[in-house]
Parts: sequence; C-alpha cells; structure tokens
Amino acid sequence: MAAPGRPDLRSLSRAGLGSLLEGLGEKPYRARQLYRWLHQKGASTLDEMSDLPAGLRARLAEAARLPELARAAERRSVDGTIKWTWRTEDGKLVESVYMPEPGRKTLCVSTQAGCAVGCTFCMTGTMGLSRNLTPGEILDQVARANRRLAELGEGEPPRPLTNLVFMGMGEPLHNYDAVKAALEVLLSEDGPNFSNRHVTVSTSGVVPAMRRLGEETDVKLAVSLNATTDELRSSLMPLNRRWPLAELLEACRSFPMKKGRRITFEYVLLGGVNDSDEDARRLVRLVRGIPAKVNLIPYNENPGLGFRAPERQRLESFLEILVSKSVTAVVRKNRGRDIAAACGQLAAEGGPGDPRRAAGNAPLTPRAPLG
Repeated sequence: MAAPGRPDLRSLSRAGLGSLLEGLGEKPYRARQLYRWLHQKGASTLDEMSDLPAGLRARLAEAARLPELARAAERRSVDGTIKWTWRTEDGKLVESVYMPEPGRKTLCVSTQAGCAVGCTFCMTGTMGLSRNLTPGEILDQVARANRRLAELGEGEPPRPLTNLVFMGMGEPLHNYDAVKAALEVLLSEDGPNFSNRHVTVSTSGVVPAMRRLGEETDVKLAVSLNATTDELRSSLMPLNRRWPLAELLEACRSFPMKKGRRITFEYVLLGGVNDSDEDARRLVRLVRGIPAKVNLIPYNENPGLGFRAPERQRLESFLEILVSKSVTAVVRKNRGRDIAAACGQLAAEGGPGDPRRAAGNAPLTPRAPLG
C-alpha cells in the first residue's frame, strides 16, 4: 500500500497531478508532461523525465513517491507465455501473465493480492485476500511488462502489448475504484492508449458493480459462470449465495451494450462436475437473449483441489450442443500450463498454490537482480 503522506505519482489522476504541480508553483502544461512520462513512456524514475527541469524533479521527489514493482521471478513457457511475479513495496507478491498469439499480445493483469471470493477450483482462492492493489500497482504491471517485452524483442516500445484482460489474481469489481482509475489511464491518449475493444474486465458475479462498469466505462465484460444451477454454483463459487444465477443473468441482460459490446461467459469445464449434456442444454437456456459468446475452458488441474479436466469426448459433446443451438462458443487455449500460468493457477503466497511450495518452480528471490 502507498505510505501515508507523500502520494504515489502513478496512482494520481491527471487532475491529481495538476493539483500537485500547482501546489509546487508549476504551469498547467507540466501536468501533461508528467502524465505522459508516467503512463505513455512508462518512466520508472524521475531522472528519466529529461524535459522536466532538474529543480522540478527534485521538488517532486520531496513531495511525492514513485514506487515500482520489483520483478521477483520470470518464468517462460514452451508456448511463449511469460509469467511474472511482482513484489510490491510492502512485500506482497502478485502475478501477471503475457500471452502472445498471432496479431495479438495480451497481458493478464491482477487487481488484488489474493482473492476473497474463494472459488474452490482456483489456486488464487486458496490464498484469501491480503489487500487491494492501488491504481499505480495495477498500471505498473502493464508498464513493467511493456518495458520487458521490448527488451526481449517481443515488440516495439513503448507499448508492445495490444490487449489487456483483468483476469489475474483477485476479483476486479471488489477493487472497483482502483480498477476504474487504472482503466481511465490505460485508455487515455496521453497514456498507453489501448482501445476499449481490446480491454476486458472479468468478474465472478459482483452484481451491483457490473452496471457501474457498464455505465462508467467502455471496456468489455467477462463473467465467470462455471455452473448452470444455483446449488452447484454456490458450492463452487460461494459468491453465488449472495447473488444467485437469476440476479446475475438479469444483470447481464441489463448490462449497457454500447459500442457493439457483448458479454463473454467463461465456463471452466470440471470433469464429472459441470460437463454433462444437460449442463450444456441448461447453459443454452441461461444465455439465451444475451449478446454473448461462451469461452469453454478445460480445467487446469491443480494438486490438492480435487478436480480434474474433462474428457475430450465430453468437451466436444458440450461444445456441439452449444453450437447446434446457435450459441457462439469456442474452446479457449490453455496457455502457460507448464509454468502454472494458466487460468485458475495463479497463486503467489500462502495456500497450496504458493510457488515456493511447488517442486521445480523458480525461487521468488533470484540469485541476481532481474531489474
């Protein structure tokens, strides 16, 4: 968390930077310069900001802070996926994942250290919630990834990334204000300038915040569904006891579909649990009338959680039922499974998903600084 007193520059809005600089006796145009250095060029230190006078940089260093996530580990998959473990200023560990595909370079972003939702099939759910990430910590995951990818020759600086998915550690809508603040920066012309069509925020079903997201942003929504009855969904996802399927689906039907948006329903297929033909037929009925597509995700098996991946025949039958009923559905590739970077596998401290407990994983404190 940001220390009390001096504000974190990366967490301040454009207006907040303006107020800070005004208090330092600076002209309004300095706010745009500072904002662009922080968010478009991804500067990690004030010294990099070469067109800001040295005196101003010195005063900024006294009045504010510019903390940076420390790269604790970097692991690469055979499929090109990269998982980074970041250490925050107060020692929390969070993860983000880079997934390259032809014509698309996507970063999966975390919004919390841990997660309070407690989905029983998800490694992050074993951690519990440590705390929310600040807007600056969310934004720095993107900035650090962009800089590292440019170093690795994965694209041209300052922004190799093309797409963002808020599907990492944590429930984004439980940290709504910080996520919204980060989105405003990420979509801004003087920031990274991502297209709203290329940014997706996922939720396990925090109904009250879904409408706010739809009304206050232009990004896309993904809903982690994973079951077609309240009894099963409540056992898999305790959040369903607060907002059961009827309320969740009604929130989806009333979600503002401006600019051609449609909802993505994420459905993790758990072998012998939610992958029957009847489950598929119920899913068709649940999503009927909602502009949507369904991402089917074969479960990535995690030791100690008691679930298994579906058999290939079950997966194919489930998909065929959806497609035969005119539901747009695809099977999502599981990227980075060999480095515990696939869907449901992120867990950086505590619980059985802690990479420090898993044999063969890279240590979280590398022998030499990674920068």
